[in-house]
Amino acid sequence: MEEDTNETEPPSQGTKGSEEATEAPREEMEVVGAAMDSEPSLQSQPSPQPQFSAEPMEVTFDRETPVQDVLPAETSSSPNLLETSNNTAATSLPGEIAAKQPSEEEEPGVPEDETSSKKTQESPAREEAAAADDQGAGPAPALEGRGLMRTQSVARREEAGSPREAAVSFREPLASGQAASSASSGGPGSPATKAEAEVSHEVNAALGGTGPSSEDERASRETEVKTAQGESGRSQAPTAASSLTPAEGQEESAVSSALPGMTLEETSRPLSAHPLSLSWVFGYNSELPVFNLLDEDYRVILYVSSHTAVIHDVLRNRQYLLQGHTDCISCICISEDRRWIATADRGPQSMVTVWDGYSAIPVHTIFDSHPEGGVCAIAISHDSKFLATIGAGEVQKVCIWRWTSPETKPVCSVEIQPQFGFQDYIAFNSRYHNELVSNSKIQVIFYIWNADILHYHAPPLTDKSFNKVVGIFSQTIFHFSSTQAITGTMEGKLVVWDAVCPPSKSSAVCVKPYNMKAIKLVHLQRDGITVLAITDKNFVTCDVKGHVKFYDGDLQLLHWYSQFKLGRIRSISFSKKPVCPEDTTKFPTSSTLAGLPFVVRNFIISTADALVIHVKTEGTKVSKCLEEPKEAVHAVSCHPSKPLMAKGSFCGLLKVWNYKINKYLISRIFKGESIQSLCYDSSGSLLAAGFIDGSVYILDSISLENDCPEPFRYSSTPITVMSFSPDSQYLATADENISLNLYKQTMVEGKKVWDRLAALHSHYKPIRTILFGVHLDSDEPWLLTLGEDRLLVEYDLEKSVKDELVVIRRDRIEQHAVPRCITWYPPLTTEYFFLTANDQYKMKMYNVTTRLCRKTVVGPAYGSPLEKILVLPLAEGHDPQRRYLAYITKDKVGLQMLPIDGNPHKSSAFICHPSGVTNLECSYDGCHLFTTGGNDLTVMKWDINLVALEAASFLGGEDLIPFYNLLEGGREGEFFKELEDYFYYAQLRHQGIDTMEPRKVSTHIPLEQIPFVMRAMGFYPSEEQIEDMLNEVKFSEYLETGMQVTDINLGDFIKLYVNHRPAFGLSLKEIENAFQVLGYENENSEVAISRDELLLLLQQRGEHFTEEELAECLTTLLGANPEGGRSEVGTYDATGADAFIEEEIPEEITAKHFITDILDLPIPEPRLTETETTKTTNEPESGSSTLIIKS
Repeated sequence: MEEDTNETEPPSQGTKGSEEATEAPREEMEVVGAAMDSEPSLQSQPSPQPQFSAEPMEVTFDRETPVQDVLPAETSSSPNLLETSNNTAATSLPGEIAAKQPSEEEEPGVPEDETSSKKTQESPAREEAAAADDQGAGPAPALEGRGLMRTQSVARREEAGSPREAAVSFREPLASGQAASSASSGGPGSPATKAEAEVSHEVNAALGGTGPSSEDERASRETEVKTAQGESGRSQAPTAASSLTPAEGQEESAVSSALPGMTLEETSRPLSAHPLSLSWVFGYNSELPVFNLLDEDYRVILYVSSHTAVIHDVLRNRQYLLQGHTDCISCICISEDRRWIATADRGPQSMVTVWDGYSAIPVHTIFDSHPEGGVCAIAISHDSKFLATIGAGEVQKVCIWRWTSPETKPVCSVEIQPQFGFQDYIAFNSRYHNELVSNSKIQVIFYIWNADILHYHAPPLTDKSFNKVVGIFSQTIFHFSSTQAITGTMEGKLVVWDAVCPPSKSSAVCVKPYNMKAIKLVHLQRDGITVLAITDKNFVTCDVKGHVKFYDGDLQLLHWYSQFKLGRIRSISFSKKPVCPEDTTKFPTSSTLAGLPFVVRNFIISTADALVIHVKTEGTKVSKCLEEPKEAVHAVSCHPSKPLMAKGSFCGLLKVWNYKINKYLISRIFKGESIQSLCYDSSGSLLAAGFIDGSVYILDSISLENDCPEPFRYSSTPITVMSFSPDSQYLATADENISLNLYKQTMVEGKKVWDRLAALHSHYKPIRTILFGVHLDSDEPWLLTLGEDRLLVEYDLEKSVKDELVVIRRDRIEQHAVPRCITWYPPLTTEYFFLTANDQYKMKMYNVTTRLCRKTVVGPAYGSPLEKILVLPLAEGHDPQRRYLAYITKDKVGLQMLPIDGNPHKSSAFICHPSGVTNLECSYDGCHLFTTGGNDLTVMKWDINLVALEAASFLGGEDLIPFYNLLEGGREGEFFKELEDYFYYAQLRHQGIDTMEPRKVSTHIPLEQIPFVMRAMGFYPSEEQIEDMLNEVKFSEYLETGMQVTDINLGDFIKLYVNHRPAFGLSLKEIENAFQVLGYENENSEVAISRDELLLLLQQRGEHFTEEELAECLTTLLGANPEGGRSEVGTYDATGADAFIEEEIPEEITAKHFITDILDLPIPEPRLTETETTKTTNEPESGSSTLIIKS
């Protein structure tokens, strides 16, 4: 091992960037602990004794104490990691191990005389704080007004299916009425303040706190935190356990009574109150660390899957899901005692949530902690009372949070200069919570904070500093017994940092962090170091080759594991429980000259290849915890008659699970290939797999062996859609090259053989759905495809022969909208329909024979259009007239009650994959849904509760009540009254305005009056839309009565109006986009269309005007004719229309002029809309300008 010493003093370039954190006057609610309480044993005992962490915890100090008083006096004789003498040099090779071994009384790397000297330099303030704490204040009184009762915690857990609700901080009142009252009062006795006090008491009590005797003491000091260390881990000193005792007559809280692994002890969980609830997650984010929560008898690990943190009991095969984030979790950390879990995300509504890992309850939430781009790194202090976060914005900000208080602002914060690189790692000093370090790939930054000021310093280090290549930085940690810090690099080196104060420097820069400097560069190994950790006063390094090495405080090699044959290690996490060996001979031998047994805690390792292993150090027993896909997961398929789910990923891993018991059954790896799609046949004996390179494998569904000797390779682009025919005789695939390939099973020499029948480019845009069915008048399979070109294509399989796929008909089913998906509508009526969903939030029903659009309704509007729909299978014993639809949007999964009618209360949706959901499948019994997240590497299993969906629909109201609420102002609003007036005016127009005959007042209007009333209400349908509306009403009772409907009542008209009008009004973007496509850029850099070109387009393209119709329309719009035109006055005179149009309309027309001067519509201000996660919204997904048009 090489070491280099930097002799020259580099210039100090730290920036004393500080940011004042204004704190609102508030009652201090912190209960500062006299002893840190850790979890009791899992085994039930008559009188459980408090247990403490085996690792000692150092003194913590008040944040208002000056830096120079907090830290020991820094001198040039501070203990260093590596002395320049050869007798302390470490090596990575067994044959070159230094002979020096630290004794039991001696801290590694710290001489005894220096240690004693260091102790004498402790500040008087620290000694006073320790003395005050040693005196003790006696047992803490029972907490009054304690919140978070067990009944509330159960309710919270039942609400976990609602991500946003589950993430709400317990500081918030439970009811909206309470929230309003607390906002108005805001006093000490207000509900909000009481709720904050309850949470603060709960959390601080769980942290082992006792309340200070006065307000001044709470604001002036923090007492020292001490722990007792022993083999049993039990404390012999008085603890704050009495503070967790509930008050007399009060129910015990879920936080204070929680035990490690308590959540996983529940054998059965109550049915969720939501229509969909997440019950299991397959896969995890291998970019984030995996933590060891419980070991020995229990093997419980913590990891992140998309927007959910997962507590996974590996041995008992159980998961507990921490739901609350609406965006993918970007970073996670846990406290030293493994109790407090902090998660953060990087979404537009980013938040930081702290969870009680024992009860799985969110105890604190910080909203909008870094609104510039979310959080990219997070750390928790050794005493668990502070969080440090780094923002992910262009200008990064480092914030310190006292999460145990109700304060919503950081204690202090500072912005980091962009030239220091993107800081993506941060860590506290385990000895002093006011010291931190962070690093990017190119720069390490040290921090110290006191009061509300965060100081930082970025010491320079280049390849010229030691005349050696430094490499890219990976992680940085503080030394466990000195003032030093070490940084690992991808060149296999360690950078040693220390506080240095040369005599030439002023006293102002001889204080941390401004005196931190790189003093040595130690070349440990050839392989890049990816992870640094500390366990039992030993340094641990992990590298890109999967090796784990242990060093003492002087960086002398103690032991290494190289036999795991792993890839790049992402994280390492050690058991919380110290090792108590019965037979030390079962442990490996250390790499020192003494050759003593190397006793170390059990640990888990996670790799970049999405592999998690557990290592039991006694006997070096390695077991696999997880092995999941390391690349995107898009493919999923469910067996048609068994509880089997197959999923495939871009890394070529195909796995089959039994989703009833959540057990992995079998897998196969296709090396060098990426799975894009999967599909079981109707019998369940075959599984087809489509790949990115266009190849198609047909596999045996049980063994996953090839059913065909060789794969089919007739495509050169990814296979996007696959489907088997109902009789399993045909397989159809579609690729990105818009090619449809049809394969058929035939008998050859008594054996069933698959071969390609034909291929065809039947669409000119991507194929969205391949739909197999059975003909109505025979048992022959029926094949249709739907493309983004708006074409529904039907094929004749009976007449198709080798290399010739016969098309029966092509139908354009949409005029302007783009269809996204299609399925068979269940037989709820005597007529058979297709059900489609388009990108305008509309769902349509088409007659399977005539292709006539028979019904249009507004679909679920949750921020993005529907991407895929599935009709749930009819469960045994259920009413065949009660059917349901499952769907996915851009990032949500939901359910819809059938028949569809536009009632928003019949649908519900939940965030499933914030980064984008790519596929949806349903179990054969209709009890579970499965969604894939693509790049988030996960498949999620959702349990279906149809009773909850029915209840939500019932609470929304019956008959016309839900539709009245969709009108502006509701049933009593002006809009409804105006609609009534137009409705009855239409009757007058139908009977004749000037007639002298007696009027016939009716509750109906003729169908031909529908377009006029629609336009009067601000909805201007196209001719095709008018035809669809008239057909919908005209044939609504034809099969039952054999007669066409000729009129419509007001209630049905309201349903027709709310379902056919644009979901979000007329958007300015649509008009602007039309000008972008049809126009040109003029001299003023505006997009415009010439007058002659516009008139020509209106007469020749789309639903074109005749010359007379166009003249009448424009002259009426420009005010030359009476309002209503020919439809009101009965005649139209086109004399002088040409000259009038040329005079009023300029030669060049911009989009703005067309909207404001010709159409005479207002231009509203753009507004941002927020999509809801669990409630129906009718707002656009992002900011847009919308015209709400009324007559």
